Formats: sequence, C-alpha cells, structure tokens
Amino acid sequence: MQPYTRRVIEVIQSIPEGYVMTYGQVAGLAGSPRGARQVVRILHTLSHIHKLPWHRVVNAKGEIAIKDDESRLMQELYLQDEGVIINHKGKIDLEKYRYHPPE
Repeated sequence: MQPYTRRVIEVIQSIPEGYVMTYGQVAGLAGSPRGARQVVRILHTLSHIHKLPWHRVVNAKGEIAIKDDESRLMQELYLQDEGVIINHKGKIDLEKYRYHPPE
C-alpha cells in the first residue's frame, strides 16, 4: 500500500461519529491538498476492506456527492443516525459538523 493511501485511510478512520470532513480536507491532511479525487477512489475501493466510515466524507459544499440514489440515501441515513442534520437542500452545515483534528 502506498504511503499516501495509508495516510488517507488513517485520516478517514479518525473522523468521529457525528462529524464530517470534505474530500479535499482529507487529501490535505494526508499530504496532497489537490488529491481529492484520489480520496474518492480510495473510498470507493477500500471502504469495505478497511471498514472506513465512508459516510462521513462529503464534498466542499457540504453535500453528499454520491450519484447512486440507494447509496446516497444510505449516507444520509447513517449521518442522520449520528446526529448530523442535512437541510432541505441536501446540505450539511460545515461550520457546525466539520471535524478539525487536533494538530
């Protein structure tokens, strides 16, 4: 496994219940600020194997970026079960729910 992939996995695993991080934020903390698309690929291929809390990663606008209706609904339900409020426009208040790990 590549070091960057390992760091992405560690960052995602560190997101506590009831919080979210953006793809770009995960990429930056893992060492590649422009690597958001790679974070998407890592989530897609390794979430199940590493039991990643994939549902806690959203886009920079605070929106669920998954296009598949069933997976999108699952992500909404998982986040709501953790207390994250998704407004009527499908957005999460990043000011309130974005996780900022300690330095």
